[in-house]
Formats: sequence, structure tokens, C-alpha cells
Amino acid sequence: MQTPYTIPAQTKIGHVHLKVADLQRAMAFYCDLLGFELITMYGTDAAFISAGGYHHHIGLNTWYSKNAQPAPVKSAGLFHTAILYPTRKDIAVAYKRLLDADYPLTGVADQGVSEAF
Repeated sequence: MQTPYTIPAQTKIGHVHLKVADLQRAMAFYCDLLGFELITMYGTDAAFISAGGYHHHIGLNTWYSKNAQPAPVKSAGLFHTAILYPTRKDIAVAYKRLLDADYPLTGVADQGVSEAF
């Protein structure tokens, strides 16, 4: 019997595209608070942002979602994503920036292999 293929453990996710209702509000969060850099805009409906000048880690667009209401809690969609900061100091800086901005956080956790908020 042939062993089923499994993706290598070293595989990483290169980038993600998010549908957002308000592009400027999303950019304020990812760029102004978390520190991602704007790489390019696609008209007024999309922005591509990154850490360290990569072509983009996150695509933000309003192509199908401009001014949309938040998705219902009990609907299909993205539930979680992770931004892995290189050091504990870097995650502490991001956490403090969110606290200083009174950004609502729903919890923090030490997951043994990583810390999350």
C-alpha cells in the first residue's frame, strides 16, 4: 500500500489575501499599529503590504466586500491567522502598540512553542 503524501513540515505560508470592508481602516491596523510596510496600491480598492520589502505578505482588498457588514460569527470564513515575530521583544512591541491604541484584545496565551495575543 502506498503511503499518502504529506506536505513537508518546513512549509510556510507565503502570503494571504483578506477581503475587507474598509481599506483605510485595515491599513491603519496592519501598517500603523503592527508596522507592515505598504508595497503597492491597486487603484483605491487594494493594498499589498509586507515585512522587509517582500512583494507582499498580506493583500487587502475591497473587491467584493467594500462597506460590508462583519460576517456572522456562525459562518464559514477565516477564524485564525498568525503573524510570527522574530523575537519576544518584537511581539512585546506590537502588543504594547495595540494596548496604547486601546485596540480590543480578546485574550493572550503561552502555547508552549509560541506566545499569542
